[in-house]
Amino acid sequence: MFNTIKTSKENKERVVQLTRKLNLGAENVIARIAFAYSLGNEHKVNLSEVHDSQGKEYTYKVLFGDYGDFYMAILCVHYNIHISDKDLARYVKMHIDDGLEMIEKEFKNFSGSGIDFLTQRIEGGLT
Repeated sequence: MFNTIKTSKENKERVVQLTRKLNLGAENVIARIAFAYSLGNEHKVNLSEVHDSQGKEYTYKVLFGDYGDFYMAILCVHYNIHISDKDLARYVKMHIDDGLEMIEKEFKNFSGSGIDFLTQRIEGGLT
């Protein structure tokens, strides 16, 4: 398991902006949504394309709250890896970065609220 992860430098500002625009909670909530959004869209990240780690730092507990085991289980099933995989933190970091980029791009052309945005995505299916 891991104790902390850091987003990319570029996503440090992105998470601040999305937190303000979406108005769905604190930055860690937006990072959690981004992680789930990336996985929910069935994206597979390439570990060789990892961005820098000079952005926002999150502890495991702050990032996932009481549901870390569930998030890790979904990630492990997605990649068919074991919970002790040495790259687990890198997968988490990359899916947060990926999800933040996806949400920013899609929300840019959306005229409703943050909750409307998420509701529409959930009702329409994430893929």
